[in-house]
Amino acid sequence: MAALREMITANPGVWLASGGLLIGTIFGYIVMRTNFCTMGSISDIVSFGDYRRFRAWLLAGATTIIGAQLLSAGGIVDLSKSMYLGANLNWLGHILGGLMFGYGMVFAGGCASRNLARVGSGDMRSALTLLVMGLFAYMTIGGIIGPLRDIAERATMIGLKALGAKNQGIDSIVGAFVPANPVTLNLVVGGVIAVAMLAYCFKDASFRGSKTHILSGIGIGLCAVAGWALTGLAFDDLADKPVAPISLTYVRPTADAIEWLQRFTAGMVPGFGVATVFGAILGSFIAAKAMGRFQLTTFANVADTKRSMFGAALMGIGGVLALGCTVGQAITGISTLALGSFITFAGIVIGGYYGMKRMEAILMDEI
Repeated sequence: MAALREMITANPGVWLASGGLLIGTIFGYIVMRTNFCTMGSISDIVSFGDYRRFRAWLLAGATTIIGAQLLSAGGIVDLSKSMYLGANLNWLGHILGGLMFGYGMVFAGGCASRNLARVGSGDMRSALTLLVMGLFAYMTIGGIIGPLRDIAERATMIGLKALGAKNQGIDSIVGAFVPANPVTLNLVVGGVIAVAMLAYCFKDASFRGSKTHILSGIGIGLCAVAGWALTGLAFDDLADKPVAPISLTYVRPTADAIEWLQRFTAGMVPGFGVATVFGAILGSFIAAKAMGRFQLTTFANVADTKRSMFGAALMGIGGVLALGCTVGQAITGISTLALGSFITFAGIVIGGYYGMKRMEAILMDEI
């Protein structure tokens, strides 16, 4: 493993770009081939009482928790260096951002990753949706909305060091009250959460009998684990500009991909996140062509366009406030055991539920 790390850190940019493209391609292929969709999972629950796609989402999260924690224990990735395990908990951002993203993804026809997959299948609506989402994400990071975001974060942020926790990891918070070896506590807490999620998934007979949903959940989870492994091995504290470990997430990287296309000559090798964005489109294109489902489509009418743009704006703002999306927080983020990631996950589900109810009412009025 030391030799592999040395080889990757010798030229991390190329490894992160090529590895990110490969991981993103596999991710996009799985999403398109299995119809993995987080927004769709909420729609299935609301409309049909079908929890199988929701369980596939949880299975992806459980798979990533197990994989990420094993990588951490093996010294392959230092999760404490990731953006998720900060010493402060931005509770307002996680709650409000999660609600906004969940509500918005319903109007946008799917979350960021689903829209990337649809671009690969020829959906031009999703291309515009992603452009608007990326624009509002950048407006929220450092643009016109940025100062308001910063003021809100500073006013509501909770410092966890006062509790004796070194970061917002659930294991770290528990460790502040239960003296135990940090490594052991980390594995125990991660194991309990993962086992609980797996038990919920597989207690349902219809889910156990659905090979597609099981494979989609495990496959998506393993893609996120691969992302942690690659970026963990590429991380170098002594580099001029160390790049923190990260895995799959699709709000900020989509915005970064748009910027990279405009500034290609300033840096021809894309970062890991940007590469996964292009990979997701490529993978879904390969799957769509193989399935005979590639077809150019556009908006049905003006109302459809307005709803998608509204949802895209909410996803861009909410994704930045919450530091991630249905993949970035509800799969990648929770694998670090960060409390904020679980709060965001809950916010996305609640926001998605009320978004579905509102969408149903709108569509009924249009009939």
